[in-house]
Amino acid sequence: MSENNLTVEDGMVVTLSYRLTVDGKVIEDSESEDGEPISFILGAGQILPALEEELVGMQVGDRKQVTLQPEDGYGDIDPEDYEDFERGEFPDDIPLQVGQELVLSDDEGEDHYAVIENITDKHVRLNFNHALAGKTLDFAVHITALRHPTPDELDHGHVHDGHDHEE
Repeated sequence: MSENNLTVEDGMVVTLSYRLTVDGKVIEDSESEDGEPISFILGAGQILPALEEELVGMQVGDRKQVTLQPEDGYGDIDPEDYEDFERGEFPDDIPLQVGQELVLSDDEGEDHYAVIENITDKHVRLNFNHALAGKTLDFAVHITALRHPTPDELDHGHVHDGHDHEE
């Protein structure tokens, strides 16, 4: 089968241009001035599984609109993913304001992303939900290249730089 007749299927390297819109606002646009297409191995868990499913069978040049409900995207908002901290636990050099994004490290050195939800005189409430949790995701996708992965890419489970375009 020639490279020109390839279709998106598990194990293929897919190069994808996309625009993600949430609530009518463009969140990401790979075709913007500072954007670029993404390349990934389909089935390797590098993009949302429901989006992967929508790409199967597409070919280079194909375009598609895909709408993912929260349960197929980043999930619903989990009320258990909010936590209150004493205001004094935050260093003075961290600007405490609602909407501020933070990266916190736990005792094992693992990073956790949070957004300041609320501030009182004594407490700071952090939201650990993904920023797109509870949101409907609207994707405009365009397959720009397809190819078979290299042996190294298969071994490592991801696309290597310099090998992200059709060969």
